[in-house]
This record gives sequence, structure tokens and C-alpha cells, in this order.
Amino acid sequence: MDSYYDFSLTTFSPSGKLVQIEYALQAVSDGATALGIKAKNGVVIATEKKLPPLMDSSSIQKVSLLTPNIGMVYAGMGPDTRVLVKKGRKKAEAYFRQYKDPITSIGIVKELASVMQEFTQSGGVRPFGVSLLIAGYDKTTGPALYQVDPSGSYFGWKATAVGKNMVNAKTFLEKRYNEDIELEDAIHIAILTLKEGFEGQMSEHNIEIGIIRSSDGQFQVLTPAMVKDYLEVLG
Repeated sequence: MDSYYDFSLTTFSPSGKLVQIEYALQAVSDGATALGIKAKNGVVIATEKKLPPLMDSSSIQKVSLLTPNIGMVYAGMGPDTRVLVKKGRKKAEAYFRQYKDPITSIGIVKELASVMQEFTQSGGVRPFGVSLLIAGYDKTTGPALYQVDPSGSYFGWKATAVGKNMVNAKTFLEKRYNEDIELEDAIHIAILTLKEGFEGQMSEHNIEIGIIRSSDGQFQVLTPAMVKDYLEVLG
């Protein structure tokens, strides 16, 4: 019966679903695995970045800076993410101009969740085919990690994963995570978690990692050379 409602975003099916949102979540599940871990002294986000051999890897960026203290990674459709990154940066800039203070992690999460939710109830549009993992650091609350889904729902996490290997990655994280984990250990666990479902040889060119250290509260995308160093430590 739900198939009759496949092409309508704004009409509920008899089972109480907006079927296009289900399809958007499927697009997320088909995307490359991405994960995040909140440590005692920072946050790490990481993702696979598998590209054709002849493609310039520097032209594709999956870990993005939203503000100096907030970054994000995604699973799903890259072009949709670029729209959300642009909107997120504009929201953050507007907030700073009005209040003369940087937007908080939860503040930008709510803004992006509102944008994504609006695209589930408007005619002539479709839901965003991405789930976001947003990492931030706030002076009052410390490190933070949030997930935003195509429906506009958002959740805070200690550690989580999205994308095609989400179930196995979450199981792996549940076994390895503890409340007192340090950022350096969290980076190692993030790489090991990606390795669990990685097809082929992992290198500094086919994964991306972003971190925030509590010591300076700045979001940083690790360079390929820095990623290579971590991979060599893990063997």
C-alpha cells in the first residue's frame, strides 16, 4: 500500500510513514561509512573516501569546517551536503553578527535540523539524502558529538556511525568505548573501526579524519601526512 505514496513527500501513507524519508535514509545507508567518537579531551570524526584511481583525491572533501570550533562529516549524497555546509556557515555567521559570540554546537545542530525538517513538509522539494555527524567544542559544555538525520531528527552521542557499515561499526565502538577515553586513543579506535569494514588497502588517501582538542577548541582536518603517521603506528 505504501507504494501508492512513493512520490508524495507531504502525504502520510496508511502505515504512518513519509516514504520519501525512508528512501532518503536508504541513500544514507548506501553511503560510505562515517563515524564519530567523543573523548574526554576532544572529538574525532572519520570517514572512508574511496575514489576512482585517476581522480584527484584533493578535489573531494568529506570532512568540512563549519566554524573554527565545529566540523562535520556525512554519509550519503555529497552534493546535498555541500548545500547544508553552506547553509550552516551562513547561520553561524548570522549568529555571530547578531550576538558577537560564536554559535554553540547544539545551536548549529538545531539550525541544520530545522533546514532538513523543512524539506520534509514542503511541496516541490525532496528530503536531503544525508545524515550528518557534527563535532564541536564549547567553553561551557566541552566536547560534543551530534547526529542529524534526513527527517530533521537530531541526537547527541558518545560514539556512533552512519553509512553502509553502520551496524558493525556501532558494535565495534560499543566494545571499545569507555567514558575516560583520551583523544589519541579515540583516533586509533576510529581508524580501527573503519578498518573493520574496509575493502582493500587503507591509506592516507582513502580516509579522512577531523579532530577537536579541548586544549585549543579548534577543529582541524588532519593532513594525509598526519593520517599516514597514525596508520603506521597501528601497523
